[in-house]
Amino acid sequence: MNSQVAKEYNEQSKSYDDYATSIPYGDLEAQLFRLALGDCSGLTVLDLGGGSGLKARDALDAGAASVDVVDISAAMMQSGQDMEASLGREGGRLRWHEADVSKPLDHLPLQPSYDLVLACWVFDHAHDMAEYDGMWRNCAAYLRPGGRFLGVRMNDPRGPALDGRYGVCFKDFQETPDGVHYRYVLELDPPLEYEASSLNVSMAGSHEVPEKYGITGFETVPPEDAPLVKGDPMFWKQFLEHPVMVVFKGKKMLEV
Repeated sequence: MNSQVAKEYNEQSKSYDDYATSIPYGDLEAQLFRLALGDCSGLTVLDLGGGSGLKARDALDAGAASVDVVDISAAMMQSGQDMEASLGREGGRLRWHEADVSKPLDHLPLQPSYDLVLACWVFDHAHDMAEYDGMWRNCAAYLRPGGRFLGVRMNDPRGPALDGRYGVCFKDFQETPDGVHYRYVLELDPPLEYEASSLNVSMAGSHEVPEKYGITGFETVPPEDAPLVKGDPMFWKQFLEHPVMVVFKGKKMLEV
């Protein structure tokens, strides 16, 4: 990850949360994530790349005891803290830590392990295999044996469903040795635009790297399970034929 990622998220932090409710793509992601999240009663959660805490608040709403958010953008996390203050629960079960999640995190006051680790869109900011490996290493290092992992990743930023009909479009593709670099636009008012970089191993759904660190048993949440899709399957037909994003989950192997 690099300073450009932090810069763009810092500059547009005030509007990002609108993504989850203002465009179909964001609404679908939110529904699929909550289906995968399930009951979090009493769980400790680490949200890597958690930004303003959209997913962290979902975990709290699902019963989580606490969530530690780690993100590279100070402004995104400040937006999250402002939201928590507006809800009257600042300084409580949600804590914030600024860091690059592709690098070691042992300088942060994190818990030794967590029941659930989240990594949503994190892997689509890895510019090379070293950063990608570092992200998975952190996921595994802080996930207790038997604990749950939940993530969101890109399937194909060049897919036919990304023509704007779902409120997002992708452009300026540049091939890299390990994948593709591009920019994506969230069609809010005003639009938000960010850089991203997806690696071939991630888009292909390879489990080689996470399994190396003991995270296995991966499952994908079927997009057709979302109430949004059930309510209008024809609108989502192109997405279902070629899913753009993938919500997926796994588990940390038990120690022997």
